[in-house]
Amino acid sequence: MTHPPNASAASAAPGTAPASARPRTVPGQPSPAPAATPPAGRGAWAVGRERLREAATTEPGRLQILGAVLALLVVAFGAVTALEVTDRAAAADDVVSRSQPLSADAAAVYRSLADADTTAAAGFLAGTLEPAESRERYTRDITTASRLLVKAAANTDGSSDSAREIATLNEQLPRYTGLIERARAANRQGLPLGGAYLRYANQQMSTSLLPAAERLYAAETERLHRDDDSARTRPYLSLALGLLSLGVLLWAQRRTYARTNRVFNHGLLAATAATVVVLLWLVAAHTVTRSGLDSARAQGQESLQVLNTARISSLTARANENLTLVARGAVLTEDGRNDKYEADYTASMGSLTTALAKARELADDDAGRGPVDESSEHAAEWRERHKDARAKDEAGDYEGALGRVVGAKDSTGRSFDEVDAALEKALAHEQNEFTRSAGDARDALTALPLGAAALGILGAAGAVLGINRRLSEYR
Repeated sequence: MTHPPNASAASAAPGTAPASARPRTVPGQPSPAPAATPPAGRGAWAVGRERLREAATTEPGRLQILGAVLALLVVAFGAVTALEVTDRAAAADDVVSRSQPLSADAAAVYRSLADADTTAAAGFLAGTLEPAESRERYTRDITTASRLLVKAAANTDGSSDSAREIATLNEQLPRYTGLIERARAANRQGLPLGGAYLRYANQQMSTSLLPAAERLYAAETERLHRDDDSARTRPYLSLALGLLSLGVLLWAQRRTYARTNRVFNHGLLAATAATVVVLLWLVAAHTVTRSGLDSARAQGQESLQVLNTARISSLTARANENLTLVARGAVLTEDGRNDKYEADYTASMGSLTTALAKARELADDDAGRGPVDESSEHAAEWRERHKDARAKDEAGDYEGALGRVVGAKDSTGRSFDEVDAALEKALAHEQNEFTRSAGDARDALTALPLGAAALGILGAAGAVLGINRRLSEYR
């Protein structure tokens, strides 16, 4: 059998260079060294992993890994604590300086509008020439409402519910004031049309302006609750990282003691102390904050809401009482049996009584209970004088009834003013209670973010120095 040429080359193992391509060797000279190539399938990641494995099998390598882990844990604890506390401090600051004041302003908008409506009706009843005091009070109420609406618009997102209610109020308020001016003009001329304009203005106030103001107050109060909830949220991640860091630090010190019989490692001890300080500071500050916010909610926020309800009820009752005399029975309830404004007055006085009773329960000191009790006494006096006025009106003595409602002495108007003044005093007291408690809650978190970050860095430095002290023993 004959073989083809270069059979030996054809039968060479795959991947082997042919003989003609191999470097020639010269007799008497050493063979060239093979090219250095990395083992098949081993890249940079595999080499790094191998080195890490080799380092972990020696004590210096393990110490280096432990030092890196400790530094990372302590720094992470300080950073996360600073971030979480900053977020809660911002929410607490919003409670004190933004959401609660805006909620109070929304309540003041409602109160100003309701008082303007009440004052306009009282001025109308006074005769063809409205008293200057009544006109000044009406103007002051409208000015206050307009100013507070501008303030609320500047602090409200344009797409929020509050912004829509503010737009409604800004649109409807000029229409209402226009109707009041028409009523005044007709009243000065002695035209009965003035009463119709006044009732129409009151209808717009009660169906458009006041409901929008009430929704604005509800929206701002809801934002206050959201900020309050955010400020009192527990920092679970910070606490977990703090406990983990403390546990690893204690384990590292126990390990050092077991291998060297040295009780203390100053660097690790400093890192442990820094971690403990931040952890205790975090727990104490958050506890104080929650306690302050709880106190602000119980002693201030809830009382403010109830007192605002009482004040709104008294204003509504007064407006309906005035309109009872303006309408003279022209507006009836849906069943046609009773005077609508008188029925609304009765309902509002019932709400006032209920709110005052609840406000007294919520008041936690004599300074808070005193104005509430005073308001309750004047409200009872108001009801008695109203009964007298109604009796005169039903007996046909309209002038006598008018004197009992808008007169300068022993009138329901005087009782209403005394109720309103006492409620204003109670609101001012509860507002101060809220601001003080919420301010203390906010202040408890003020220095913690910076302190946690600084102590975290110091703790990490202590951990690295402590591990380096151990590493120096191997050099």
